[in-house]
Amino acid sequence: MRRRFRAAEGVVLAALLVLSTGCGSRLPESDFEEPRTRAPATTAGGEPIRVGIITSATSPVGGEAFTGPRDGAEAYFERVNERGGINGRRVRVLTCDDGGSGVGNNECVHELVDEREVFALVATTALDYAGAPRVSAAGVPDIGGQPVGAAYETYPHLYSVYGSLSPRDGGRPGWGGKLYGGTETYRYFKEEQGARTAAVVSYNQAASAAYARLITQGLKAEGYRVVTEQVDFALPNFRAVAADLRDRKTDLVFDAMDTHGNARLCEAMDAEGTEVTAKVTNVQNWSSTVPRDYRNADQCRNSLWVTGSSRNYDDSGHPAVREFRNAMSGQTLSQWRLEGWAAAMWFTDAARSCGADLTRECVERFMNRDEPYTADGLLLPAVFEEWPEPPKTRNACLSVARWRDERGGWVTQGEMNDNCFDVPQLAYEP
Repeated sequence: MRRRFRAAEGVVLAALLVLSTGCGSRLPESDFEEPRTRAPATTAGGEPIRVGIITSATSPVGGEAFTGPRDGAEAYFERVNERGGINGRRVRVLTCDDGGSGVGNNECVHELVDEREVFALVATTALDYAGAPRVSAAGVPDIGGQPVGAAYETYPHLYSVYGSLSPRDGGRPGWGGKLYGGTETYRYFKEEQGARTAAVVSYNQAASAAYARLITQGLKAEGYRVVTEQVDFALPNFRAVAADLRDRKTDLVFDAMDTHGNARLCEAMDAEGTEVTAKVTNVQNWSSTVPRDYRNADQCRNSLWVTGSSRNYDDSGHPAVREFRNAMSGQTLSQWRLEGWAAAMWFTDAARSCGADLTRECVERFMNRDEPYTADGLLLPAVFEEWPEPPKTRNACLSVARWRDERGGWVTQGEMNDNCFDVPQLAYEP
């Protein structure tokens, strides 16, 4: 059975995001007084089901960087309530903005878990999930969160939107402090697009450089000739990089930069006449804002490709995608919004499986069942298991799309459940 394993991408995303912000400090548990009452593990019949969503909505990274999953989840719960709720009970959504800091995250956890006594968290998207140990200790299910960092590969009761095979015993993340990610993205472009030479562009900044090394490791494992380029974080010379990529006849360009840096690199590539098979970006940039973000790079914009673990939000021929798009009518569309929608669906399906006896234990039985979850086909099959040893190889699948101006959006490249490859799993430390 094909199961997706996305530990690398989530932790790597954290590296990209810290490029434009300082890390929030963490408060020890002693800095919070003990909660007056423990949030109930069972909710009384007829009462609204309180669900919390923690988002770094006003983080220094930018106001729109983290809000997609929250918006998608809220839209799904609104539709659930319009249709009678979960087993006749409405969902009451309580949101908290942690400001992108560890201190703020702990405060949100204290507010939602200890004071407002939410039954569960859904679609958590936090730059610094410092409150994760407190959520886990309280036994509050956190379902469908974006794994920005290693918390979802560390603590029990936390369920990322991508699934996990890690022990998650509350100790070191993954297996002895190491996480594993596959090379399926690089295999795809080698086998399906004939790519042989790949460039990795990064800033001269620690997090960016570390991510670049991880990409380089995967590319070399797949036999690519790798060109590494580094630019100054404060004064990047993208024109020089673009000219070198052209001269070296690069097929692919991967990067360890933020959206602004990506756009400037694309502008430089157009100016230097640098043409590539694919300029590969990540799931956070998979959105309908591409024409705005890359407005000065017509050629490079149309070489943008993206890979991920969820069905392209522009794939309107799929019924589950159509339902999402109808609910988000008039709003910015993005892959993170679709994944937030899927996270809320996951919680709803888990809660409905409990019937009138809604308990956290019942919800977690659904989350930990052997049958992989797909959110009606929106997600690649995701499962939560605890493997004592890390996988050495996996049959891994990926969703692929490319931007086309003439089609007005992202065009799906093959059925995601068929874009599958047997690939090695490479270790790294988060």
